[in-house]
Amino acid sequence: MSPFMSPFMSLKCRLHVCYTMYSQNYIKRQGAAGGRRFFHAVKRGVFFLNTVEPIRDMDVVLDVADYLKARNERDYVLFMFGIYTGLRISDILKFRVRDVKDKDAVYIREKKTGKEKRFPINAELKPIIENYIRGKKDFEFLFKSPNMPNKAISRQQAYNILAGAGKAFGISSIGTHTLRKTFGYHMYQQTHDAVTIKEILNHADISVTLRYIGINQDNKDKAIKGLSFKKRGHR
Repeated sequence: MSPFMSPFMSLKCRLHVCYTMYSQNYIKRQGAAGGRRFFHAVKRGVFFLNTVEPIRDMDVVLDVADYLKARNERDYVLFMFGIYTGLRISDILKFRVRDVKDKDAVYIREKKTGKEKRFPINAELKPIIENYIRGKKDFEFLFKSPNMPNKAISRQQAYNILAGAGKAFGISSIGTHTLRKTFGYHMYQQTHDAVTIKEILNHADISVTLRYIGINQDNKDKAIKGLSFKKRGHR
């Protein structure tokens, strides 16, 4: 976790900056109790944020998928849909059965950017979707809440699903963006095509993409670990 510490800022300034940057999403995820904890953390001048990362280890990706599949088919398909498409969770949760049924691609207008994009359905994802939607009505939300007649699960529920899976495997840096970052990270590992990934993720610059999917951090870690002050030929 990365601490945000501002001992020289006034309380008013700390409250304004922290609330603007972090509070809305944090409180939405954590609820009223989380909101109170957030407020008191800001008053102390310290606020800790979890850094959401991709799941870099392919074996762990597959383990998480198996874990979710054994517990709940909807949660499993949500995970697979996210890592195979790279879509934002806010866009994924809007899909209905009719949007993917007998389709080779899906079309969406991204909530954040307003851009319409076409996303082909990966050949490995397609049978997973087909099995999942069998017997479901066209109008049903793809990732339906069990407590509502026909309403998608919330972003908070999606976060809880992923956080629960992360906890089972000792992954603390997990969130809804983990799906999108995992998609980008492994696509880069398999293709090294940062330009295409940038376009898919709708980023303005390749540097943003490499930082977002965790490649910059990997490169920094590798550089630091490889640093040596020993003379060549000496142990």
